[in-house]
Amino acid sequence: MGRLSEAISRFKKGQDGIDEDFSSFVGESNNIQEKKRREGWISPDYLKSPHVYLDPGVVAENRCLVYLDNVPEMESYRVLRTQIMQRTQGSGGNTIMVTSALPGEGKTLTAINLAFTFAREFQQTVLLVDGDLKKQDIHKCLGYDSERGLAEYLADSAPLPELIKWPGIEKITIISGGRPFPASAELLGSPRMRDLVSELKSRYPERYIIFDAPPVLVGADALAFAPLVDYVVVVVQAGKTSMDEVNKALEFLPGGKILGFTLNRCERPL
Repeated sequence: MGRLSEAISRFKKGQDGIDEDFSSFVGESNNIQEKKRREGWISPDYLKSPHVYLDPGVVAENRCLVYLDNVPEMESYRVLRTQIMQRTQGSGGNTIMVTSALPGEGKTLTAINLAFTFAREFQQTVLLVDGDLKKQDIHKCLGYDSERGLAEYLADSAPLPELIKWPGIEKITIISGGRPFPASAELLGSPRMRDLVSELKSRYPERYIIFDAPPVLVGADALAFAPLVDYVVVVVQAGKTSMDEVNKALEFLPGGKILGFTLNRCERPL
């Protein structure tokens, strides 16, 4: 926690400090880029994707580990990523729904940090999708504006290439939020959503697609969407979510798709 707090403090000191930290990050990346490619680093060209600029101060304030590396939280996400890869590789499944029993347990932050951790893998790329159509927060957590997202694709037939944004970080693209949509369960369970998941799943064999999905116990959205993905990760907040609530959520989810649970906001390692 101390290292992460120090990094947040540096970002808060002003734009000069932000630019210096970011320039250092970019410079270090450029120095090792050629070596990475020789060792099998896969990095597609995203120049055709609309570019969004992340706000480093907002990113750090919201505890998104985009530019940070040597903090304990990053190592925890590396462990989670490795466990997911070990359990999914060779199965043909690459679509992962991140959900929770209740709101406020950290599912969105988990989805964001997990996606950016996958982007550090040598032979994986990742697409992060904001699928919580009633409360779309991914772009807010990363500090950029987003007026169109998954709901506009499903309801208004917005062109998909215009919605897939590149945040300037290698190996990751994002479909972030648009306007809140009240009839979200119908959209998430629609044939158009099913076709989209199928298309995204098969387009790039080295890519994982991570969906930030709504909480299970607040409506029908997660229930409607879960059958369309390969796997489910359930986020549980330490000291908040009761076992009764967890068990109730599990009753609504396809048991064979659940990869496991992520314990969030735990004060010490278990």
